[in-house]
Amino acid sequence: MGLFADLAGTKHAFEVIILILLVLSIQSLMKICIVSDSHDHRDRLAAAVAEAKGLGAQAVIHCGDLVAPSTLHAVIPLGLPIHLVHGNNQGDLYHLSKLAHKPENRVHYYGQDGSLMLAGKRLFIVHYPHYAKAMALTGDYDLVCNGHEHRAVIERIANIKDGETLRVDPGTVGGVSHPATYVLGDLEKMEFVIRSVPEPTDERAARPRAAAG
Repeated sequence: MGLFADLAGTKHAFEVIILILLVLSIQSLMKICIVSDSHDHRDRLAAAVAEAKGLGAQAVIHCGDLVAPSTLHAVIPLGLPIHLVHGNNQGDLYHLSKLAHKPENRVHYYGQDGSLMLAGKRLFIVHYPHYAKAMALTGDYDLVCNGHEHRAVIERIANIKDGETLRVDPGTVGGVSHPATYVLGDLEKMEFVIRSVPEPTDERAARPRAAAG
């Protein structure tokens, strides 16, 4: 019994250590890739995330209008955790939820909106800009991210706590009705840069669709 107790204690200690390391790794995240409105353009989404990862991004924020959940198969192999909400073009939410329930995919689906902590910063994600601006006004978050506008915006909004909240819309990573863009952010310095999405290898697959969100 003593041996089994020792083994059980060792296993528990090991699990605690792994959990602590996981929490520390999440809290130490510095750079993030913010995307939105991919509208099934998986090649452009993959091109943006791959470039951002090469520039040091350690997580992806997707602000909605992913549409088909299968689009994520283009970026899951890149190995970054993906935090996303749905937009007005919801797609198949059932299969998106199933995809997110597989731990190996590292997909975190929050529904219509979500809040999380990265690098000690409080983030709020939603698709709609009016919702994002309202949440920024509360002063409860360091960064509020949204999509839907299809044009990149980085602005500071005065909040009710006599401070400022940063609002970021990365534009449309799919290049729908506007140039394809994403935002690379440094959460430690709270610096964010709008970047053009590199041309995917298969330009035909990445060609923008006529319908906008």
